[in-house]
Amino acid sequence: MAGDLSRTVDSSLRRHVSEQRVSHRDRDQAVEILRVAAGDGRLTIAELGERVEAAMAARTASDLAVLTADLPLEGMPPQAREVIRIDQRFGEGKRTGRWLIPRRMEVRLKFSDLKLDFTEAVITHDVLHIEVDLCIGGNLTLVTAPGIVVDADDVTYSRGEIKIHPLPGPEEDPVRLRVLLSGRSTGGDIVARRPRRTPGQWFRRRAGAAPVPSA
Repeated sequence: MAGDLSRTVDSSLRRHVSEQRVSHRDRDQAVEILRVAAGDGRLTIAELGERVEAAMAARTASDLAVLTADLPLEGMPPQAREVIRIDQRFGEGKRTGRWLIPRRMEVRLKFSDLKLDFTEAVITHDVLHIEVDLCIGGNLTLVTAPGIVVDADDVTYSRGEIKIHPLPGPEEDPVRLRVLLSGRSTGGDIVARRPRRTPGQWFRRRAGAAPVPSA
């Protein structure tokens, strides 16, 4: 009898938890899990879009649970920070590897270089806003990957250069992250580029090229 009562209480508790209403934070955490899974190749772009749309419309815990039930949750990265502030003078700084992309960054550089490498970064949001203040000698380099585009139209500058690779055409990879830069540059450079090829990659590309026909 006691065992039956325990099972009834346990079942009732699980049902109660699964029917609890979720918050915006709960939805954001589910979306983060989905984006990381897509970055690891566990979900296709189409599956990611469908599940993210369902996660944002979820009302209960069970609605979210079904979207991540077939994905590993162990070892997931912690929640990304809302804003990262970098105030750097002299020297070099970088963010590389599987770093968590926040919603916003504030970057101030003077006589220093900063590299933000997105090739292995964990994308948790569709848009990253970067506000820059580049003084003389302050240079920002963004290393992008397929599906990541950079827009620096809102940056005003009096000296220095801004070099952004073209936006992808309709035949290229779908956009996974938009990096929107704003602020000012009074003597620094902003460069957005793809990763440089290693010597091995360069050799394989050359070896795979069609031979030039002789005259």
